[in-house]
Amino acid sequence: MEITIEKIFEPALVAVISTHGDIDASNYLELVAKAQELYRSGIRDVLIDLGDTSFLSSSGLVALHSIALLMRGEKPHDPEEGWGAIHAMTDDVDSGFQKHVKLLNPQPRVVRTLEASAFNLLFEIYTDREGALASFRPESTQTAAG
Repeated sequence: MEITIEKIFEPALVAVISTHGDIDASNYLELVAKAQELYRSGIRDVLIDLGDTSFLSSSGLVALHSIALLMRGEKPHDPEEGWGAIHAMTDDVDSGFQKHVKLLNPQPRVVRTLEASAFNLLFEIYTDREGALASFRPESTQTAAG
């Protein structure tokens, strides 16, 4: 997997993390590490572009949830937690959409994984980049697609 980062300053300061390739056990920690770097640099809002990712494993779900925790100012999952991380994710689904992390353009197979894990209830999913970026504005009335 390759990861690219783009910082957008208008309409709000948002980092767009684009993943290129599958997100699985072999690389999910790299994605979390990139998000940690962004958080340390002052970024609090992240749009994750999954348009070039055709597979998201359970480790990929742990990465997404860890990024949501980071952007909320909480500690991300310890990779050694195993099933504990999975249980923490399912408990968090009831908290509603994450304000600081949103998803863009997931491919159909990834959408099915998000739906099977109920992550479609945790992350707003957009198909329109401009609408997704605008949704980070506090006064935004944009709604997610899907």
